[in-house]
Amino acid sequence: MESWTPKLIRGVASVVGGFAALMIGYFTLPLEFFGPERPALSWIVFGAALTVLTVLLLRKTLQVLTQVGGRPGVGLAFLIMLSMVTFSAGYFVLSRDNQFDGLHSRLDAFYFTVITLSTVGYGDITPSGDEARVVVILQIFYNFVFLAAAAGSLSNRVRSQISARARGSGRPPGREPEAEAEPGPGPDG
Repeated sequence: MESWTPKLIRGVASVVGGFAALMIGYFTLPLEFFGPERPALSWIVFGAALTVLTVLLLRKTLQVLTQVGGRPGVGLAFLIMLSMVTFSAGYFVLSRDNQFDGLHSRLDAFYFTVITLSTVGYGDITPSGDEARVVVILQIFYNFVFLAAAAGSLSNRVRSQISARARGSGRPPGREPEAEAEPGPGPDG
């Protein structure tokens, strides 16, 4: 486990740093440029972003499945977060055209994305326009197909790595090495 510590720290730092950078970008990008004033451009940019994201997710998932390349968890985590930001931006832009009830800010849009991703659905924000409903359907489809495949492949790889390490140490997966019995007095005292 000691050899994992620096890798684990670097991986966690990369994920946290990536998330922070995405959040800073999301909350500062001029999304007001898109929306009802430029609907064609808005849909083209959103579609292009989803297409690029899909290609990157498929490539990274394939790398995980074929065990090619290092740190696949960091890359997949970043792409999953990027997909959340992409959908949040789309929801925020759509909210400017009154496509949602209850969605008024970028934080509302991000919250709605997380709630949709987690399938909780509190009902405090609802898509009221057809365009918003189409994007929600796209996100649900995207979650089921691409994000579930990415998470599943990463989970399988982590499980196989843990099993391989356990086999290498001569103990079954999930079992800690037993403490050796200390010599001491026998049963008689």
